[in-house]
Amino acid sequence: MASDGVRCRTTARALQGETHLTRRFLLVVPAGVIALLALETFASTSPQPGHGLPGLTDPRAIFCLAVFILSYALVIAEEKTQLRKSKPVMLGAGIIWVVIAWAAPEYGIDHEALREAIYHDLKEYGSLLLFLMAAMTYIAALESVNVFGTLRSRLVGMGLNYRQVFWATGTIAFFLSAVADNLTTSLVMGAVVMAVGADSPRFVAVAMVNIVCAANAGGAFSPFGDITTLMVWQSGHVEFFEFFALFIPAIATYLVPAIIMSFAVPTERPPALEEQVTMLRGAKRAIFLFLLTIVMAVSFEQFLGVPPFMGMMMGLSLLMFHAYYLRRSRREGEPEYQIFRQVQEVEWDTLLFFFGVMFSVGGIGFIGYLSAASSVMYGDWGPTTANIVMGAASAIVDNIPIMFSVLTMKPDMPHFQWLLVTLTCGVGGSLLAVGSAAGVALMGSSKGRYTFGSHLRWTPVIALGYAAGIGTHFLLNS
Repeated sequence: MASDGVRCRTTARALQGETHLTRRFLLVVPAGVIALLALETFASTSPQPGHGLPGLTDPRAIFCLAVFILSYALVIAEEKTQLRKSKPVMLGAGIIWVVIAWAAPEYGIDHEALREAIYHDLKEYGSLLLFLMAAMTYIAALESVNVFGTLRSRLVGMGLNYRQVFWATGTIAFFLSAVADNLTTSLVMGAVVMAVGADSPRFVAVAMVNIVCAANAGGAFSPFGDITTLMVWQSGHVEFFEFFALFIPAIATYLVPAIIMSFAVPTERPPALEEQVTMLRGAKRAIFLFLLTIVMAVSFEQFLGVPPFMGMMMGLSLLMFHAYYLRRSRREGEPEYQIFRQVQEVEWDTLLFFFGVMFSVGGIGFIGYLSAASSVMYGDWGPTTANIVMGAASAIVDNIPIMFSVLTMKPDMPHFQWLLVTLTCGVGGSLLAVGSAAGVALMGSSKGRYTFGSHLRWTPVIALGYAAGIGTHFLLNS
């Protein structure tokens, strides 16, 4: 699952100083512009009891907006402050809702209305939490039995030349990220590139850019590929199989920059490498159970009307039984298989970060700022322009709060436009190295060979792919 932020704390320490300044600047500027736009456009909004807290110029409402911007600025500065990203957004969410509760009686809003709004966000978060916890546990379990290590070992030992490795890692990243998160995908493929390109820094830099683009594009056409697609699926705006209409646009988004970048990749063959890693006992059954779990999640929703997280949790129980069998039949010398150890390895900081983001955005929406922004963007600009801008903004601000903001705005737009915003928010993070967890992780693991600047060099080419994906979507799906 492409989650933009998973495990970033372990890799961001190696980011260079230019990343710190650039991303903090790029975050605060658009956030401030949006805030000013909302205040200017809706300064005359008057209270309407029972319909949120629409006093947008109320100092307390402005204070809540400032808290939201500040808390997210601290998230962006995580690599410098070493403050885990969940802490500021969770605190910010609490402050926002306390201030709302303080001001609510003046607008005719009682405690029941407040609880109803909070429990609405809790329902959304609970579904996402259980789904992601099961999916992340499976990914951790597959890593523990060397599934991804074996894939890396076989690729390294195939004796491909640099350009063949470029295409192999990009293609695998595209398809693997449709079922696994883009961070895991990028780290596995990035390890292949680092091993093969030990003597070619130029190859490493361009291959890393290609992996980031491929991983983000591959997650855009599958509900399991990215948090944003999962959110759109669970919101009911797009059915599971309807996401595959984005398959060819996603391919266009990846292929256009990949073809151009491939001309910069040398065709020499790197020195031969030998790396032997094999899957542990039970790995193939774990892979089968993961695929079965995906099928159950889809089938439960499509045919039974049961939320997808029920299928994921049922699949997690099957993995637990599998772990129990392996533990009972453990052979001498085998590592002990503890499923709850895999649960512990789930990135809880990220899951709590989602809590803070969703409840902070929910509070800002309750006040009325999202309605203000929606009126301007989806009313005055039109959904096409708004959705393209939202996607481009995901290269600056994490795509999760952007997509949740769109879902909270509830713009009245056709199915085609919901697919468009899913595509743009999924692939827009490729425009900058700091726009997705894949880029941040690879900057940390590349030992300075892949940087913000080396990615920025290819941003115009990636923008061509972004435009090609949007154009292909209009051509095929409009």
